[in-house]
Amino acid sequence: MIEHNQHIAPPIAERRPNTKEIHGQLIEDPYSWLKDPGYPDVSDPAILKHLEDENRYFQETMSKHQETIESLFEELKDRKSEDEKSVPFFKNGFFHQWRFEKGDQYRRWFWAEGKIDDNPDTLAWKILLDENKLAAANSYFRLGALSISPNNELLAFSTDTTGDERFDIYILQLFDEKKLLGPIENTIGNIIWSEDSAGFLFTSVNDEWRPYRISHQPLENLPPKVIIEEKDPGFFLGMSLSQSEDYVFLGCSDHITSETRFIRRNDFDSEPRLISVRREGHEYDVDHRDDKFFLRSNRRHPNFDIFSAPVTNFKEESWTLLVEGDPSTYITDFLCLKSHLIVCTRENGLDQILIKDYLTNETEPISFSEESYTVSLGTNPVHDSSFLRLNYSSMVTPDSVIDYEITSRKTVTRKQLKIPTGYREELYITERVKVEARDKTEIPVSLVRHRNTTLDGKAPLYLYGYGAYGLSIPPNFSTNRLSLLDRGFIFAIAHIRGGDDLGYEWYTSGKLDKRKNTFNDFVDIAKALIEKKYTSEGKIVISGGSAGGELIGAAINQSPELFGAAAAHVPFVDVLNTMMDESLPLTPMEWPEWGNPITDESAFRNIQSYSPYDNVREMRYPPLLVTAGLNDPRVTYWEPAKWVAKLRHMKTDNNLLLLKTNMEAGHGGKSGRFDSLYELAEEYTFFLSQLGLIE
Repeated sequence: MIEHNQHIAPPIAERRPNTKEIHGQLIEDPYSWLKDPGYPDVSDPAILKHLEDENRYFQETMSKHQETIESLFEELKDRKSEDEKSVPFFKNGFFHQWRFEKGDQYRRWFWAEGKIDDNPDTLAWKILLDENKLAAANSYFRLGALSISPNNELLAFSTDTTGDERFDIYILQLFDEKKLLGPIENTIGNIIWSEDSAGFLFTSVNDEWRPYRISHQPLENLPPKVIIEEKDPGFFLGMSLSQSEDYVFLGCSDHITSETRFIRRNDFDSEPRLISVRREGHEYDVDHRDDKFFLRSNRRHPNFDIFSAPVTNFKEESWTLLVEGDPSTYITDFLCLKSHLIVCTRENGLDQILIKDYLTNETEPISFSEESYTVSLGTNPVHDSSFLRLNYSSMVTPDSVIDYEITSRKTVTRKQLKIPTGYREELYITERVKVEARDKTEIPVSLVRHRNTTLDGKAPLYLYGYGAYGLSIPPNFSTNRLSLLDRGFIFAIAHIRGGDDLGYEWYTSGKLDKRKNTFNDFVDIAKALIEKKYTSEGKIVISGGSAGGELIGAAINQSPELFGAAAAHVPFVDVLNTMMDESLPLTPMEWPEWGNPITDESAFRNIQSYSPYDNVREMRYPPLLVTAGLNDPRVTYWEPAKWVAKLRHMKTDNNLLLLKTNMEAGHGGKSGRFDSLYELAEEYTFFLSQLGLIE
C-alpha cells in the first residue's frame, strides 16, 4: 500500500468531553458534538465547516489522480447505452415503456394505445413524464412512484429532491397535463388508485421518518381520511395491491414480525380486516386469486411455506398448506397469476422459479443452463397473463429480460443488455467456491476474472460483502466490474451469514448475539482466497455500504493487515450509540436485528464488542475511503464523520483516510445515472492508487 504524503494536512476534529453511564459503565464519546441537535435540519456552523473541510481535503488529495478519475468515468459511461429502453409491457389498453435518450441522466416514460397483440414498434408513442425536466432545478432527484388511474385519465407520481426519502405526491390530468393535486408532502412515495379513479391511498411518514399512517385522498379537494395508523415506534406501515387488483393489503412489520389487513379496492372507506394478529417472529405476506388468499408464512418452517385460505374464512386455522419449504428450499417470493401460482425459491443458494397449476397441483420448474446465475420476477402487471416475465443474469451473462410461455414452456429472450464498447463472454471465467469459516461452517463465494488472469497469488482482488437484514447478494452481471477485470482484478462476492443467501437460518445466524459470524466469515474468506492463490496479503481491496459499511469497519478492526485498501459507503459504524438513541428514525425498528442495549445488558456488551466506532484501536489501518450523505435518514451523516475523526486520532500509520459527504444527497449518493458512475470512478481510482497500480 502507498503511504500518504502529509503535505496536505487532514482535518482534525475537536474532541469535546462527553460521558454517559449505562449498565454501570462509562461511555466516552468525544465526537458526539458532530450530531446536530436540530437534525434532520443540519445548520450548526462548526459541523458544516468540519464536513466541508473533509470534502476539501478529499478533493485536494484526489486531484493528483483527476486524469485517471475522468478516464475511468468515461470508460464506465461508454459501456452504458445512451439510448437504452425497457421492454414494453401492456396494461389496460396501453403499452408502457421507459427510455433514456442521449445525455439523459434520468428516464423518460412513454405510453401508446393499442391491443395486446400489436407490435409496439408500430404504435404512436406519447410521453407521460420526463424525469429530466423535473430534475433540472435540483441537485438531487428521485422518482418514487408512477401510477396511471384505472380510467387512464390521471397520472400520479412522487418525487424526492433532497435524498431524505420524503416524497411529494402530485396528480396530473393526462390529456392536458394540468396539475390537479399536490404536493402532498412527507410521504413514503407509494400510491394506490381506487377502482373508480376517484381517489388514492398514500403513506405518510412522521418526524422520525417512520411510515406510520395510510390515508385515502379523494380528488374532490376534500381532506384525506385516515385508513390506518400504527402507534408502535418499532413498526413500519406499507401497502400493496393484489395481483388481481381486487384488494389492497395494509401491512405493518419490523424485521421479524408482520401483520396484514385488507380492504377492497372498490371500497376504500370500509373498515380494514385483520388476517392474522402479530406475534413475535411470525412473518407473512398475502396475494389474491378468485375466492382465495394466498399467503407466504414462516409459521411452520423458518424457510417459509405457501398457504391458501378462503376470502370468506381467512383466519389461520383455515389455512391450507400448498408449497412446503424445507432446510434446502427457501421460499423467497410468490405471484398469483390467473392460471398458475408462481413460486420463487432458493435451493442450496441457487434461484429457482416454480410454476404450479391451481387445478392439477402439478409443479414445473423453469430450467436454466448455467451452474450459477440469478433470476427474479420482472414486470408482470397483468393478472390473466399467458406468460411470465423474468429478469436473468450471471456474473458473465449480461442482464436479460425473459418471457416464459407458461403453456408451451418456451423461453423467449426479449432483451439483453447491450454494451456499446463490446463484450465477449468467453473472455471471462466465473466460479463458485466454498470456504470453511473458523467455526467449520462452509461459506459460498462467487468469483469472476478475466481468462488471462492467472491464479498465482499475484492478482489484486476486490471483495464485496453485505451480510445483514436477510438480504442476499446475487451473483449477477455488472458492466462496471469490467473495468476491474480487464485490469487484472478478480472480483469476489462473499455470501456471508446475516444475508439469506442459503435460507432464513443463514440470516438468523448472523444477527443479534451471532452478529460476529458475519464479520468472521468475511475475514476468513479473505484468508482462504489468499491460501488458494487467488491473491495475496495486502492485495485485497474491500467495499461495502450501509450495514456492509459496518462489515468493512469490523473487518479492518479485526485483521487490517489483510487489506490493501477499503471503501465504506454510508457505513453503519456507530452501532452502540445509534441503538441507544430512541429518537432516531430507525432505532426502535432495528432492535430485533441488533438488540436493545438500553434494556438488555447482554445486548449492550455484544454490540460494544464489535461496533466499529467503539473498537477503533491504536494500530495500523489500511487506506480508507468513506462516504456519507447529509440528508441520509438511514445512516445519519455523523456516524461516518465520527468514525473518521476517531480513526484520525487513534491510528498509528500514515495511510490515506478520506471522508466525502454528499451535502445534497442521502443514502444512495448522487442520483443521476452518470453522476453515480463518477463516484464509482473515484472509488476505483482510490483503490488503484493505493495498490500502486497508478502513479
